[in-house]
Amino acid sequence: MTVSTADLWDERGHELASIPLDWHDFGGKAAFSGPARTVRCLEDNVVLKSVVSEPGDGAVLVVDGGGSLRTALLGDMIAKIAIDNGWAGIVINGAVRDRVALRDMPIGIRALASNPQKSAKEGVGEADVEIEIAGTRIRPGVRLFADEDGVLVER
Repeated sequence: MTVSTADLWDERGHELASIPLDWHDFGGKAAFSGPARTVRCLEDNVVLKSVVSEPGDGAVLVVDGGGSLRTALLGDMIAKIAIDNGWAGIVINGAVRDRVALRDMPIGIRALASNPQKSAKEGVGEADVEIEIAGTRIRPGVRLFADEDGVLVER
């Protein structure tokens, strides 16, 4: 991504929505963009892992974890799978773990916080559905842009 989200907003604000959360940068890439794929899951990362195990082709996975910080939905092992499969980035409305390892990995990662506790492994969740995070709707396939200023999605 070569254009900043602030500049993109100035140029195309009427076509974009900003996800108004206090995102933290956990990955090795500060700026990333791509078509969105979505996952809705709460404290269970089986569906998330399944999706990033598929070819990413430069997409960004947007995960609605309900804002829960009780367990991490992503760690270094799943991030490595995403990198190996060509994902541009992952945005999580929830927590990650392994933050020291994540910051050296060549992928963009935005999340709300870090928590060392693993998530459940029951397979509860759904992929490629419309999700809503902080009042912003995200449909699979819309373009997402992220950098140090925030996260934007096409309306």
